Amino acid sequence: MTKSVGISPAQSWRQWLMGEAGWRDYYQVTKPKVVMLLLLTALVGACLASDSLPNAFTLFAAMLGIGLMASGAAAYNHLLDREIDARMMRTRHRPLVRGELTALRCVSFATLISIAGFAVLALWVNMLTAWLTALSLVGYALVYTLYLKRATPQNIVIGGIAGAAPPLLGWTAVTGEMHAHGLLLVLIVFTWTPPHFWALAIHRRDDYARVNMPMLPVTHGIEFTKTCVLLYTVLLTLVCLLPYLTGMSHGLYLVGSSALNLVFLYYAWKLKFRSEMGTAMATFKYSIVHLMLLFIILLADHYLLSN
Repeated sequence: MTKSVGISPAQSWRQWLMGEAGWRDYYQVTKPKVVMLLLLTALVGACLASDSLPNAFTLFAAMLGIGLMASGAAAYNHLLDREIDARMMRTRHRPLVRGELTALRCVSFATLISIAGFAVLALWVNMLTAWLTALSLVGYALVYTLYLKRATPQNIVIGGIAGAAPPLLGWTAVTGEMHAHGLLLVLIVFTWTPPHFWALAIHRRDDYARVNMPMLPVTHGIEFTKTCVLLYTVLLTLVCLLPYLTGMSHGLYLVGSSALNLVFLYYAWKLKFRSEMGTAMATFKYSIVHLMLLFIILLADHYLLSN
């Protein structure tokens, strides 16, 4: 029998982990675009928690740890949804579906980066942030993906709290404690999530129906879902006033957020009353821009207008 020589344990582990998969396959299962948006909200939460710039090392460690654990949650989501993904047009080209990445390698990767993220937060940030991030991971990867997603058309509403947590995680990373203003940022993302996701669900309604997924457009119809998108967008507009009304932000945020919300309301109104082919997807895409710019304006308002 030929004995392999010259291969260290680290090299053997790397060869096993990679297999036939390339780094792009691992990168794809982390849902990098989603994670980057979450990290933006976490970064803003961290900056708003302090009157001055946060400690650079703490901020870097917080973003690294939160990013790793969010990526791990996304990889678990890919793993648990692989059979459904294979039957949906939107997801049939994912690495696990194509066979480029095995389930064992995916779960090993997800576990590895999740543990690494927790360790970074526990060692160099604080335990509160580490445990809150772990709770968010469990909420998204297990409670939402395994149960809520398949159990109720209100899945995205109930499960949305896990995805809305990053601003609070950024806040606790800097202060070591929870604060009403951090929870207010969570409320904004929580209220934003249903109109954001339901717009996509309208566009992909047939995909969800094919796999018997109880998304709102499947269980209650597209018109009802359009009404919910409009009503939640109205609610989001009101919730977005709270940072100004509570003294958390100033006039720059009020003007900027109002403009962003008016455009979102226009998209939601058009989706309900003047919908054309592509309106749902256009609404979904704008919702991403909306959240990104909203938090950037919060950040600018904080540093430009705070005393």
